[in-house]
Amino acid sequence: MEENIDLSEKICIPCQGGVPPLNENEIGQFITRISSEWNVIDNHHLLREWKFKDFKSALDFTNIAGEICEEQNHHADFELSWGRVLVKIFTHKIDGLVESDFILAAKFDKI
Repeated sequence: MEENIDLSEKICIPCQGGVPPLNENEIGQFITRISSEWNVIDNHHLLREWKFKDFKSALDFTNIAGEICEEQNHHADFELSWGRVLVKIFTHKIDGLVESDFILAAKFDKI
């Protein structure tokens, strides 16, 4: 693992399946490289909530994050409500976490 490279500078690699999800130790090595506001849930997905002053600001954030998803061809799940966006990231193809999930989270951290 290239620990000295900022994850937000890397590119998400599309998962074709057939690879195992990261184990707890591997997840532990990646989680320290993104914002401490991200939570790992059941070694399965990343979860983070952003708070905003109004609906428009939350929507704007969601649209920017969605553009990043499209650019990276790696898509997060978004729950948008007034003043709040909840983001869930995992690789659907393998139903778990891979490095690209942490790359996407790091890119969201830069918004």
